[in-house]
Amino acid sequence: MSASNTSDVFSKMLKIQLVATLAVATIALLLAGLHAGISALLGGASVLLGACAAAVIAKRCAKNEDATAILVNLLKAEAAKILVIIILLVIIFKVYMQLVPFALIAGLAAAAIFSGAALSKLKV
Repeated sequence: MSASNTSDVFSKMLKIQLVATLAVATIALLLAGLHAGISALLGGASVLLGACAAAVIAKRCAKNEDATAILVNLLKAEAAKILVIIILLVIIFKVYMQLVPFALIAGLAAAAIFSGAALSKLKV
């Protein structure tokens, strides 16, 4: 996969995740109020920022053709994504006192589920 093709895949994936997060946040806002909407946005944003961190790491090895190096780099990218998500969630739970946990989890889940769905539907 070329570097420009990789960028296209990541940007399309991030757009789909953003749309899913905004949809869940809008539903949460309408059903449970402002703090639920914000909580859903924060949940989705943690996944989006984690995916951005993973994309940066994954692009570092885009021109390498060694299977071992590619696999190690992908594992590093996934680990970084998970670490960023965990750190952001801890910060959110500590700082945002009006947090609606169910809405946060719904936003997080929508972004995470749609990232896999987006990648499976993209033509690379």
